[in-house]
Amino acid sequence: MSMTTLQPSMPGRPVLSGNALAIGSMITWSAGLPAAQILLESWPPLTLSLARMLLGLTVLVPVWLLREGRAPLMRTRWGRALWIGALGFGIGPYLLLEAQKLTDPVTVALIVSCAPLIGTALELAAGTRRLTGAFALGVAASVLGGLIATSALAPAQLGFGALLAVLSTGIYCWASLASVRDLPGLSDVGRTAATLAGGLLASTLLLALFHAAGAKVLPRIAIDLRQVVMLLIYSVVALAVSQALFVAAIARLGVAVSTFHINVTPFYVMLIMLALGEPWDWTRALGAAIVASGVILSQMGVKRLA
Repeated sequence: MSMTTLQPSMPGRPVLSGNALAIGSMITWSAGLPAAQILLESWPPLTLSLARMLLGLTVLVPVWLLREGRAPLMRTRWGRALWIGALGFGIGPYLLLEAQKLTDPVTVALIVSCAPLIGTALELAAGTRRLTGAFALGVAASVLGGLIATSALAPAQLGFGALLAVLSTGIYCWASLASVRDLPGLSDVGRTAATLAGGLLASTLLLALFHAAGAKVLPRIAIDLRQVVMLLIYSVVALAVSQALFVAAIARLGVAVSTFHINVTPFYVMLIMLALGEPWDWTRALGAAIVASGVILSQMGVKRLA
């Protein structure tokens, strides 16, 4: 995918739909964080990651085939798709699960506030983004919003888990961009399914290595209905649906602007936890408002187009 053409930003349908897709992606992804926290009480992170990929693909592949038939499978660059998926959606999510195991779901959502910087750096390095004053202000507002929300955390919660979350975020941003850029001719569902197949392959190999090394790979308690429901939320909603929406947003907005929306996830997580009885947090609400202003600012000047 070429995104080198620059022209004044217009509030057209691709921009509006791209932002709507990014918002939907972040809401569905946020729904998976509390579910993952519950599952991590009894599931080893790598086993959970593998189960998540498998269930996600169980939904995505039939949808892909029903919508487009078998022809797209034949023209897919499977070597590239599997490599992108193995690194970005196999290794990356595993690191994020380890980070969440060491911290908590809100901390993970806040730590990934570096995503706009990573996304912008990727586009600048590729020469597909020109850094304008409005866009720079948008990046600053997005990061500031994330930092304001992060300030509510106790310093003890930051450490090795935070480092894993940052590393996972960088890998995820690269893989999401590469799935759009390096797999032309595929639909958003097709790109998501093909790369998640690589994630499943990597997760399977990692689990086999861990098992051979003597690590425990089975859930510590019997799987009940509550775990099944949480696993469906975490795999179908927060992976299959969320990633397909995010890939679609990147195709319309680019990875930099799409990742701005990641910094609103603490607010979405707070809303979910609010429904579960947790109190309202004005700090996270303020952070979300500042991030939203950054999204608007970033699209007022010059943008890159597909």
